[in-house]
Amino acid sequence: MFKHHATLAAFVFLILLFSILLPDTFLTGRNLFNITQQVSMLAVTAFAMTIVMAMGDYDLSVGSMASLAGIGVAIIFKLTGSESLSLLFALSVGVLGGLFNGFLVSYLNILPFVATLGSLTIFSGLAFLMSGGKTLFGGAIPASFSNLARGGLPLDASDHLPIVIPNLTILSVILLIITWFILQKMVFGRHLYAIGGNQEAARLAGVDVKKVRLIAFMLSGLGATLAGLMYMSRVSSANPTQGAGLMLDAIAAVFIGMTMNEQNEPRVLNTVLGVLFLGVLSNGLTQLSVDSYVRDILVGALIIVSVAASRLETRVR
Repeated sequence: MFKHHATLAAFVFLILLFSILLPDTFLTGRNLFNITQQVSMLAVTAFAMTIVMAMGDYDLSVGSMASLAGIGVAIIFKLTGSESLSLLFALSVGVLGGLFNGFLVSYLNILPFVATLGSLTIFSGLAFLMSGGKTLFGGAIPASFSNLARGGLPLDASDHLPIVIPNLTILSVILLIITWFILQKMVFGRHLYAIGGNQEAARLAGVDVKKVRLIAFMLSGLGATLAGLMYMSRVSSANPTQGAGLMLDAIAAVFIGMTMNEQNEPRVLNTVLGVLFLGVLSNGLTQLSVDSYVRDILVGALIIVSVAASRLETRVR
């Protein structure tokens, strides 16, 4: 029980610390909504990762898949001028890439770590090959994609600089609700947790383990693709490395969230806390002009502490 409260207490402490160190900028409405927009891509990736980790698997390819989706949109739009075809290609990358991972894991019985590590390299190589290793911007980016990240829902229209809820934040909340519904209200979600608890017992109970794992990886790929599109929208460009940090942060967010429940299971609402934890940490350190490498060190430490805490509680039981 202490562990669950400790994670929440650490998050509150982090907010208080940055509020004291940055009294004029951190705890303001604009900055808080800015944090939600900054983490929206990570949130969507982490939600997808939660689905896969619920059955005890990992998807290491989400970052490279996000990069490939962005590059694909830019190239298809540049060639055809069609936003619809660009979007269709991006969604196809997620669905087909996820199915490819699911097939390797479910039907060829390759370990998820090995299978998705291999596909990570494949997707990353394709992104570099298609883009020539260059950043694509300007006319290669559909206007509707770029405009998505610029808009939002105003909360204070009387202000010269109104506070708004960013569109990317709204989109991530919608995907959160969808993921929560899948995991908590659908039979498919119960099957995921059954597989995560004991795969053989789930199979004997009538769960089509192969099919469930295949669909889970497809959903993970689709989530990664959407995150890639959101990132491209936010920076108005596509880069073959733009999704590089998503995988590690998504896994970290899920692990942090897992410390919030007694079963040590991935729960999407707890994953939100993990995402916000990382978002607050990054935002505060950036405002303090702390080197980004320090942030990477802290994220790695958080993963180790989260996993160690989960293993320790399991042994105590």
